[in-house]
Amino acid sequence: MTSQSCEGCGESVRIAGGIGDFWSFESGSSGGMTLELDDGGEYFLCHGCIGRLPDDRAVTSEDVESL
Repeated sequence: MTSQSCEGCGESVRIAGGIGDFWSFESGSSGGMTLELDDGGEYFLCHGCIGRLPDDRAVTSEDVESL
């Protein structure tokens, strides 16, 4: 299993499909994703933090940093 820290809350998040899954044959979804923002920011966030971002406008780096 491969994991990465969420840049919003700091929790360790599972990343599916990595080389670690090749030998263990684990199947499951990733616990987060990398967001590329219009202002040039790029962040890996867990699904919980993604759900806390505003949905009524374009997300900015300031929104992510305020998590």
